[in-house]
Amino acid sequence: APRAQNRRHDDSGAHGMSFPIEHDATHHRFQALIEGHLCVADYHASPGVMHITHTGVHTSLEGRGIAAALVAAAFAHAKAQSLKIDPVCSYVRAYARRHPELQPWVLAA
Repeated sequence: APRAQNRRHDDSGAHGMSFPIEHDATHHRFQALIEGHLCVADYHASPGVMHITHTGVHTSLEGRGIAAALVAAAFAHAKAQSLKIDPVCSYVRAYARRHPELQPWVLAA
């Protein structure tokens, strides 16, 4: 995959753990490789909308804020690109409810 399409974000999890988040535009996901496990927030795009379909974090890494950091990176990207988020994934719907400031970017059901 061309590196020009990938962007890295440094984010900090709930426990102060810092890890790089990469936007892999080729595979339509935000990802972080942590302790040998690939953690992802998958999406597909349609005109003006990013549909986040899945988040995946290995069970040994749960509770560290990794999924939240991946979703935050996806929202930041969507906002920068003037895209709405369609929270197909239940985790993303819950994340959006916990962050009312993001509502302007959430696609109405």
